[in-house]
Amino acid sequence: MVIAENYGLELYNNSLFLFCGGRNNRFKGLFWDGEGFIMLYKRFENGHLSWPRNNTDAKELSTQQLNWLLQGLNPFPTRKIMAAHPGTFY
Repeated sequence: MVIAENYGLELYNNSLFLFCGGRNNRFKGLFWDGEGFIMLYKRFENGHLSWPRNNTDAKELSTQQLNWLLQGLNPFPTRKIMAAHPGTFY
């Protein structure tokens, strides 16, 4: 119900939903397999995740981004170079 009410998403469409609590070193996954829900749990011994903090920050992950997340990598790398403003030369 949390997924449907807070995110407006359908639970039963072959999607894996990931949630992270207050500690950024673990997450839980929820998947409907057609007969019931499967719950997954992953905890990182070293390091932590960069994770959305509210439902407006929720994002859809590609297969590659999910693989990065499961390896403990940030699926949404931050930009290192700032874009120049139009008409500005350096």
